[in-house]
Amino acid sequence: MSAIRFDISEKATDCAARVGKVTTPHGTFDTPAFMPVGTKASVKGLLPDLVESTGAQIILNNTYHLMLRPGTELIDELGGVHRFMGWCGPILTDSGGFQVFSLADVRAIDDEGVTFRSEIDGAEIRLTPASSIKAQNEIGADIIMAFDDCPPASAEHVAPENVTSGRHAVSAAEYDARNKLAVERSIRWLERCVKAHHRDDQGLFGIVQGGVDLDLRTHCAQAMRDFDLPGYAIGGVAVGEGYDQLVRVVEHTAPLLPDNKPRYLMGVGYERDIVAAVRAGVDMFDCVLPTRNGRNANAFTPTGQIRLKNAQYRTDSSPIDAGCDCLTCQKYTRAYLRHLFNAGEMLGPILVSIHNLRHFQRLMLDIRHAIRNDNWPYLRDRWPVIAT
Repeated sequence: MSAIRFDISEKATDCAARVGKVTTPHGTFDTPAFMPVGTKASVKGLLPDLVESTGAQIILNNTYHLMLRPGTELIDELGGVHRFMGWCGPILTDSGGFQVFSLADVRAIDDEGVTFRSEIDGAEIRLTPASSIKAQNEIGADIIMAFDDCPPASAEHVAPENVTSGRHAVSAAEYDARNKLAVERSIRWLERCVKAHHRDDQGLFGIVQGGVDLDLRTHCAQAMRDFDLPGYAIGGVAVGEGYDQLVRVVEHTAPLLPDNKPRYLMGVGYERDIVAAVRAGVDMFDCVLPTRNGRNANAFTPTGQIRLKNAQYRTDSSPIDAGCDCLTCQKYTRAYLRHLFNAGEMLGPILVSIHNLRHFQRLMLDIRHAIRNDNWPYLRDRWPVIAT
């Protein structure tokens, strides 16, 4: 029996969108779902109760960072990450594979795994499929991700395989070879992940790579399906390829994944990206944008972001979004929030992060409403930003 159960309750008639529910050992979450990112077992600046109050039902932790500090063995000794961080609902951990891409300047990759230099003390860290799964088993999340090789989006940003001198441009042929190698590695590494996974209360998801090469995406998805996993992810998008290519890749890849398993688009967070992916049949999303932008005084609204440090908000007595029901919009004005940021008060990032998280949960609620009622005009009317 899988630790993860996925039940679809509604399907759209004009696209591949669906409404469902994922059941995990720590509760359920509705899909399509947006997961706030709690990289180091903390959604920055927010108590778990505040995160829950925004409507979030599942959050994401980062395996690589938790390996560095405090160490996954300690988290295991203290009863697992749910108890450790005080979040009682479902948790998903990424595998550390994205750091193959994002930390290209401080890593070396080979067919067995990746060697990093710790950002904390420079110590050498070796991450392999087996060690990634061991770390995620120790963390204790409900959904864990296979260790994969995430290639760059274009030939302009390919990192060397076994040196740490950073990214550089390569020929199209060299980029294609790097992309194909990433796919073959991700498939081989998934097999090792499956063998290393020893907890029956965690669901292991595979990650489909392939860049913008649709043939490679097809090959990778078909190979991943053979493992009959509880769920599947589409990785390697939103890494610089642009909106049109993102949609092209997702619309091609999502239908290749099992209809009865949750589909997760990793690291995608802008509203129009989410809606396009939902219509292609994707069920799960995560992104750092709500809290990262919130810490920088950028607030999301249905018509686009506003920058609260701008002088135009100095005397603005309206909330960020008059239609929002979050704590911030119910109690505080744009003028007050601008003051907090200009004064360096930590309350400013907290309040805007609360609003931004609620913004995305409200979007997901309206998306589910649109699917149930086959009413996409309703969604476009309420969320003009998805058309920009």
